[in-house]
Amino acid sequence: QVQLEESGGGLVQPGGSLRLSCVVSGGTFSGYAQAWFRQAPGKEREFVAAIDATWSSGATYYADSVKGRFTISRDNARKMGYLQMTSLKPEDTAVYYCAAKWGPHKGTSEYNIWGQGTQVTVSS
Repeated sequence: QVQLEESGGGLVQPGGSLRLSCVVSGGTFSGYAQAWFRQAPGKEREFVAAIDATWSSGATYYADSVKGRFTISRDNARKMGYLQMTSLKPEDTAVYYCAAKWGPHKGTSEYNIWGQGTQVTVSS
């Protein structure tokens, strides 16, 4: 089973960009679907984006709220996952979590491996 650790969070102005990274250790990363979730203060954790296991389809999936602004990607050789975030809005402020599950992406509720999260704050 893989372990996950996020980095790259911080404070950014509205309209700015950030790239989050997810370092993967252990396991065969290419066999896992990988996703990003976020949780804002006082709100439930919500799905942001996912990328399918490479041997499945490698397809990407996005929440409507981030479609066209965020891009998820992966580098299996380096065992890294990424979330490129552009045109950031104050409502994107949250703790962002890297998540993974063995096998293909079949929905947002099946992710069972989690990092500890990285804070993203969008404010002027």
